[in-house]
Amino acid sequence: MRSWVRSSPGTHVWLLVIAITSLVIALSPDALETYFLHRNSSNLYQLAHHPARALLGSAFWIENPTDLLLYAVLFELFHAPVERWLGTPKWLFTVGTAHIAATLISQQVVLDAIQDHDVPRSMAHVVDIGVSYGLAASAGILTYRIPRPWRWFYLVGAVAFFLVPLFAGHTYTDLGHAISLAIGLGCYPLTRGKPVADEHGYGAH
Repeated sequence: MRSWVRSSPGTHVWLLVIAITSLVIALSPDALETYFLHRNSSNLYQLAHHPARALLGSAFWIENPTDLLLYAVLFELFHAPVERWLGTPKWLFTVGTAHIAATLISQQVVLDAIQDHDVPRSMAHVVDIGVSYGLAASAGILTYRIPRPWRWFYLVGAVAFFLVPLFAGHTYTDLGHAISLAIGLGCYPLTRGKPVADEHGYGAH
């Protein structure tokens, strides 16, 4: 286990920070919880007034602390293998690019909808935090780690998982997930020269 953690340090530092912020949320009274979540949201208001904090801070909080165990499992399934495979810099570039791009594009869609009077102006202040955009990007680039023909089954499943909600719900979060998956898939050049898992799931080194 120590070797696994050392092989994907970024994943586990990120997860540790999320555990700490989740504990803060769990122990905070409702008013303070609301303050923390809104202050670290990447909604239109925060992006306009505190863009750096909004983009960075939103990646280290989850709205419901009871989901921490689920995210820990997802981090081990997607982030850790990708970071171990590509190395921390390439993994961080992939998830960071996806988080920032998906946030900015989806919030631009919200701004356009507000200006067109399709959604209320209060949408500029909604809580928009979480780590799911980065997870979607890791899920996308992980496609190239899987050997053929299983790669195509995985790809179809991943695309369906993120696109079906987009077409069914049309929410800005679903759009962000789809964008992040596409960015992960688009980072294929980062995988060149990296080993593909063999039929037993182990890479050739």
